Amino acid sequence: MGSWTRFLCAAVAALAVQGAADRACAQAYPDRPVTLVIPFAPGGSTSIVGRVIADKMSETLGEKVMVDNRPGAGGTVGTRAVAKSVPDGYTIGLGYTGTLAIGPTLYSKAGYDPRKDFAPIGLIGNSPNSLVVHPAFPARTVGELIAYAKANPGKVNFGSAGAGTASHITGEYFGRAAGIVLVHIPYKGTGPALVDLIGGHIPMAFAPIPATHANVSGGQLRALAVTSLARTSLLPEVPTIAESGLRNFDASLVYGLIAPAGTPRPIIDRLNKELRAALASDEVKKRLLQDGTEPTPGTPEDYAAFIDRDETKWSAIVKASGAKEE
Repeated sequence: MGSWTRFLCAAVAALAVQGAADRACAQAYPDRPVTLVIPFAPGGSTSIVGRVIADKMSETLGEKVMVDNRPGAGGTVGTRAVAKSVPDGYTIGLGYTGTLAIGPTLYSKAGYDPRKDFAPIGLIGNSPNSLVVHPAFPARTVGELIAYAKANPGKVNFGSAGAGTASHITGEYFGRAAGIVLVHIPYKGTGPALVDLIGGHIPMAFAPIPATHANVSGGQLRALAVTSLARTSLLPEVPTIAESGLRNFDASLVYGLIAPAGTPRPIIDRLNKELRAALASDEVKKRLLQDGTEPTPGTPEDYAAFIDRDETKWSAIVKASGAKEE
């Protein structure tokens, strides 16, 4: 037997052994609690979504899925921790547009590649922002807003939860798509931005629907549009930006589950199965929809393709906006 043949035989044998080991590992998995890293502080939408999924998957996996909130640097601290963890299925992370599509460009020391350093498990859902204005603002539609901004270049301000946040970059994306100049006013969170908006100190903002819903219903704010491609069940009468004239405009904030690259495929498949089962349950659907998140289950390949498209889109917007890390 030649050396090349011996090498091939050894390689095939090694792969067979590895495959058997992966299958054995998956069959025993999980035999202890799984940690879900949420890269933001407790209380926000990302934490709510992650905890809802963790609670339901604890039931179907047969082992507790424990939440570990690790905030910092726009979510890049916790996301980097997932990338560098042992790829055995016992540390997984909540993936998010802010961390996988915006953060790697915005933060110079993000420390991970969204395409190479993770094994996508599956999509959870998408959560659009709302484009809201003060009731005294003259525009009642997106088209009227664009016309007003064109007639008053550089004189229309929009508030956000802070420089580099998803609400800031969404505003930059909107201005770029509409061909208008908007002036960004950063705040230290969504709450302070909405207080100033309701008080008439700024004319408009992009903000999560759960944060604006009550004020829109009460007449303190006017919702011109939502930023997803499809209307949301929380504000079914409000059109999307895409149907308001900016074709294909989509600034949904998408959630999913990720694992470190190298996690055995049988484990990824098991986690995807249980994630999809969780998303199919009425209690999870109801809780996510209450938080403004539309469930969008899919395969690991679906999520991988989405991460690739999303990072390509948002990285270009971040660069064009000139946004800098805080």
